[in-house]
Amino acid sequence: MTQQQQKQKQQFPPQQQGRQPGIQAKMQPPPEAQSPAYRAAGKLEGKAALITGGDSGIGRSVAILFAQEGADVAIVYKDEHEDAKDTQRAVEQAGRRFLAIAGDVGDEHFCQQAVQRAANEFGHLDILVNNAAEQQTQKNITDISSEQMERTFRTNIFAMFYLVKAAMPHLKEGSAIINTTSVTAYKGSPQLMDYASTKGAILAFTRSLSQNLAEKGIRVNAVAPGPIWTPLIPATMEEEKVSQFGADTPMKRAGQPSEVAPCYVFLASSDSSYMSGQVLHPNGGEIVNG
Repeated sequence: MTQQQQKQKQQFPPQQQGRQPGIQAKMQPPPEAQSPAYRAAGKLEGKAALITGGDSGIGRSVAILFAQEGADVAIVYKDEHEDAKDTQRAVEQAGRRFLAIAGDVGDEHFCQQAVQRAANEFGHLDILVNNAAEQQTQKNITDISSEQMERTFRTNIFAMFYLVKAAMPHLKEGSAIINTTSVTAYKGSPQLMDYASTKGAILAFTRSLSQNLAEKGIRVNAVAPGPIWTPLIPATMEEEKVSQFGADTPMKRAGQPSEVAPCYVFLASSDSSYMSGQVLHPNGGEIVNG
């Protein structure tokens, strides 16, 4: 098969889960959570991290790499219990402590409880990864209900405010906050208008918070993934679109969580000690000038 034929080949079997959030265990093929080529170097030894949406997709991959780099890991997830157990096995296999916290990040009281549980479990909290998100496709703005819009904003951006506020008493000089935004914050998305809007808000939040916390020595950065093979995709996209997901990027394919998670390791570690308010772009070659 020629390279061009490989690019034109269907990437994923048509599939749709019809539930929010999606379940990684039901995806075909399963996302790649870790690359065999990744080599840990103890970059996060002695650290403790809280990762929202850590049961699957990018969050799971980040949890695994953080553990391999020496961090204890707490994850927050909604109700995907089997996925969370798979993440737990991988983290514990790396020899690190693990805590799973189920609940709704759109609820401020839950966010406060989650942060406190993580800090109590590990005795400290050094890294906060705001990664949980949801999206629903709508063809027209008139199809976006007020309930959907509020739900999307609560999960995707309100939660970040809630979690950072709760984490502030625990974070100190040298701590890191990493937010997941999206290529849609830069390009827009005609069928993900509310989702893309939250991702734009996350970008502004990252830049503003980084300036607010600079004097405290707490760095705030973000990652803006392009099309990545995660449970969000079969949970929200039409079957025929799933089959060609990511084919419109310059690299002609979707990315894997394992190709995104190293960005979070870099931003959480001292390797990025002179970076704050910045965004990394694992997006298959899209030029977004941001």
